[in-house]
Amino acid sequence: MNVRLSILSIALVTSLSGCAALNPMNWFGSSSTAEKPAQLVNFKPVVNFKTNWQSSVGASKDIAFAPAIVLDTVYTANASGQLTKLSALTGKTEWQVAAGVPLSAGVGASIDSEYVGTAKGQVIAFDEAGKKRWATQLSSTVLGVPKAAEGTVVVRTEDGHIYALNAEDGKQKWMYQRVLPALILRSQASLLITKGAIFAGYPGGKLVALSLDTGNVGWEVNVAQPRGASEIERVSDVTSMPVIDEKQVCAAAYQGRVACFEIRTGNLIWAKDISSTAGLTMDDNNLYVSDDKGAVVALDKTRGASVWKQDQLRGRRLSTPRRIGDYLAVGDLEGYIHLLALDDGHFVGRTATDGSAIISQPQERNNSLIVQTAKGGVYSLTAQ
Repeated sequence: MNVRLSILSIALVTSLSGCAALNPMNWFGSSSTAEKPAQLVNFKPVVNFKTNWQSSVGASKDIAFAPAIVLDTVYTANASGQLTKLSALTGKTEWQVAAGVPLSAGVGASIDSEYVGTAKGQVIAFDEAGKKRWATQLSSTVLGVPKAAEGTVVVRTEDGHIYALNAEDGKQKWMYQRVLPALILRSQASLLITKGAIFAGYPGGKLVALSLDTGNVGWEVNVAQPRGASEIERVSDVTSMPVIDEKQVCAAAYQGRVACFEIRTGNLIWAKDISSTAGLTMDDNNLYVSDDKGAVVALDKTRGASVWKQDQLRGRRLSTPRRIGDYLAVGDLEGYIHLLALDDGHFVGRTATDGSAIISQPQERNNSLIVQTAKGGVYSLTAQ
């Protein structure tokens, strides 16, 4: 059993669905069995970071809260239940509201509304002035960012359900459910919604495509097949958001593969053995994956061939990467943002935040990064 699985086994808890759920976020805590993070390598930076502004919005408690950016506004949430609206231009707080309960997911945002989820299974909607619009009770803890599209808010819960709610009043439109394996990773994987379809990764290495209107299944495929003698060795969950272009949708699985499928049919295009819980991003040429050993891997998105691998961040619990201009940005457990060259993955820049983990994917606005740390620091950074 490898080090990461040893850590996971310590984090065993019982979920509301009756499955045993392992929490990969505990990798960011201190543990005598954790792999020691690699020392930062020295290099001559060719890109420097400018801090446009920074703010503090409250701790996440190892929940992957990510900033939501709508036009000139940044919405953030924290674990204690506070929702904050910041100016994307200055970082100034425009309002703060208390949900009244601890939060487990957020923030989802549209032009006129924001959505958060709670540990007790509620989805709560607020208007752009911070006034509560509605709250809907679901079957279990809300996991992943609620997503709004075409008058519908789509939410997933810990027991494997996906709910579609009316964005105006929170009433249920439809619900999709499936049976989960006996042992799963507690995932905060977001759903991907595009062109009337929902793409969602699941425990057991599954990726499903659903109709946004009806919840009907278009197709279901295997990103990875469970392997191994023990239940822990057979965990192969898709724990990150899929990515998509005009032809294919791609996903990554823990102890499994990165795989790409035809959007319309679900037919496999290619697959490569890489284990990832953090996930991947895509540009016109490549897929970029943060793997579970702390490497960033670039793959040709048409064939899956290896383009480059940056393995000098071993054990640093990397975030999902983000393309920013001509570079690739990735956060780590000590709050550093690393900037990599797109052509070969060498380091071109680095900056520190508040010393706490960057768990959620850095966000991009007008060629700047906006990141949120575990301690609740929110930073707007420009690479110069």
